[in-house]
Amino acid sequence: MTQLTAQQAVAKAATGEITVLDVREASEVQQTGRAQGALHIPLALVALQAAEKMDKATPVAVYCAMGGRAERAAQALRDLGYDAQNIGGIGDWVSAGGALSR
Repeated sequence: MTQLTAQQAVAKAATGEITVLDVREASEVQQTGRAQGALHIPLALVALQAAEKMDKATPVAVYCAMGGRAERAAQALRDLGYDAQNIGGIGDWVSAGGALSR
């Protein structure tokens, strides 16, 4: 996958073309909700849980609160063989028209 914007991620998530991954802490997810349909794996656990929760054949769009942790998670996933892109923060998802679930 080439560079992916939040708007492209929202569209691809709606058709099931990508996995959306929230790497924020559980307390952050409780406060704001998460992208509808997104998996939640905190950044510290991404390398440990990726294989059991995600398919390497499906591209991954990663977000956090602002984008910094998402970039670290996306790089860790790329190192593990996933096609992963940082789409920024939860606000980027919402601004792009993405729905939240609680």
